[in-house]
Amino acid sequence: MAQKITRGHPETPDLLHYSLLHFMEHGRAEELVKGGQAMKFLSGIMWRSFWSGTSAYHTEYRQKGIVHAGETPEVAEDPYDDKTDLIADGIRQIIDEMKGSGDLEKWFHATLFLQWMDEPNYSKLSRVTGIPRTSISHGVRLAREYIKKELKKSGLIWNG
Repeated sequence: MAQKITRGHPETPDLLHYSLLHFMEHGRAEELVKGGQAMKFLSGIMWRSFWSGTSAYHTEYRQKGIVHAGETPEVAEDPYDDKTDLIADGIRQIIDEMKGSGDLEKWFHATLFLQWMDEPNYSKLSRVTGIPRTSISHGVRLAREYIKKELKKSGLIWNG
């Protein structure tokens, strides 16, 4: 499961051990095992830990440019990836175009998307904005689909 979530990243064993330890220390671990929900819960821990830039795992093990005890600077530094920068710039440009297009629906989806980027929890975002959770998730999904479509048109991405 960890191999699939990390897509074969060299940190897979570290993530696996971190996630298992976090799960075993969780107050509901025994209840989740008895209820047959442990693997689903564990996969959530792994996914959020690896892919979230604000997770405790990321903060402790993956922050760019920080050398932890036992590491060499070559291990801690990630090489610069200009394609990622191009895609990020493309996304910013698409969002700006959505907001400035004069189309109220595109503006709304772009605004929801930006708010979701700051607060990726639909329920919390719903409480803050007063917009129903399902409307937020629908708007964010439409914005993401539109952004992907535009990135594909521009040639920055070709799948996913």
